[in-house]
Amino acid sequence: MSSEIIKHNPFQSMIDRFNIAADILNLDDSIKQKLQRPEKQITVNFSITLDNGNVQNFEGYRVIHNTALGPSKGGIRYDTAVNLDEVKALAAWMTWKSAVTGIPFGGAKGGIICDPRKHSKTELEKITRAYTKALSDIFGPEKDVPAPDMGTGPDEMGWLMDEFSLLHGKPIHAVVTGKHLHSGGSLGRVEATGRGVSIISLLALQKLKIRPARATAVIQGFGNVGLHSALFLYEKGVKIIAVSDVSEAFYNPNGINIPELILYYNLNNKTIKGYPNSVAIKHEDLLLLETDLLIPAAKEDVITQKNAGDIKARIIVEGANGPVSSDADQILHDKNILVVPDILANAGGVTVSYFEWLQNSLLESWRIHQINKRLEDILEKGFDTVFRVAVKHNVTPRIAAYIIALKKVAETQSVKEVALEAPQYKQN
Repeated sequence: MSSEIIKHNPFQSMIDRFNIAADILNLDDSIKQKLQRPEKQITVNFSITLDNGNVQNFEGYRVIHNTALGPSKGGIRYDTAVNLDEVKALAAWMTWKSAVTGIPFGGAKGGIICDPRKHSKTELEKITRAYTKALSDIFGPEKDVPAPDMGTGPDEMGWLMDEFSLLHGKPIHAVVTGKHLHSGGSLGRVEATGRGVSIISLLALQKLKIRPARATAVIQGFGNVGLHSALFLYEKGVKIIAVSDVSEAFYNPNGINIPELILYYNLNNKTIKGYPNSVAIKHEDLLLLETDLLIPAAKEDVITQKNAGDIKARIIVEGANGPVSSDADQILHDKNILVVPDILANAGGVTVSYFEWLQNSLLESWRIHQINKRLEDILEKGFDTVFRVAVKHNVTPRIAAYIIALKKVAETQSVKEVALEAPQYKQN
């Protein structure tokens, strides 16, 4: 397989790293194969009537990667580029992410091939309800719990919960997370991933003995994750010298005023295009700026063997899923760049999703300081464990994170299989 193909296949990058960790753990071949493949892959087709009266067909997916540690958990994305390989990779990442942070969830992911910007609210509601109906026997608080992802948000999660509740004849809030507060959502959920990225970034700076007030950061992506990461780091005194979104990339060596940029972004139709207090630069140049912290928080495979040699950051904290392809790992390691992997760095989202699911299941509502404190505790513990294992096995933090996750899932899986096999012999 050529590196060109590998680079554009996030599933392959995940498998490459998985294999290294599996070899270190001497994982049994059968368990290795089982953990590489999803437990279930569901493809659904459904139609809705558009506002203009035409009927349109849609294809959607739900991949359940693993449920050894608990109900599967993972977002649903609405995007024209949604495909099964990507959904499989993201579902596996969710398994490892929950395992690394010690959250009792398995991994799943879903998606519908569509462009949400080209549909009205009414059409998006119909799409969401039809998808929920098609997967009503898959979803469930104890089985599979969806969440928002690219192109979806609290509205979609509310419709999903409502449709699922209607089909089951009673309100079931815990079937989905990332809902509006009035539908049983949790405080702190919106900013959870970005807050998590900033907590992990500060721990990484501490690791290299860099004081936040002396540190610089470059953030690629100004969606939910990038925006909140930028804001929290700015509040801690980190100088944000460059940011970008799809429309434009900006650089200001004296630091960008993030609250001002957020205000501009909100008034400018959710884009930073045309922001006056910085210099516009090329998107690809943003990643190559000299900085302490580089946070790729946009999409996968933006740092590959092609540009890894030119990266001048001291630390990369993966805000997005899979922003560094596996063919770049060794190059960055040789350059002595500390890479904090996605399955730890952006686990704030799944952590607070877990809190929401817990609050719904226990019919409780927690206060914001409680949520933020618990989030910080879980991520700090995860960070310490990853770095301890990295030193123990003399591997990168990424491989250490995979070692922790694989060991936990493999051991639980083995115990479950022994329990399952026992009664089967008697039946025969």
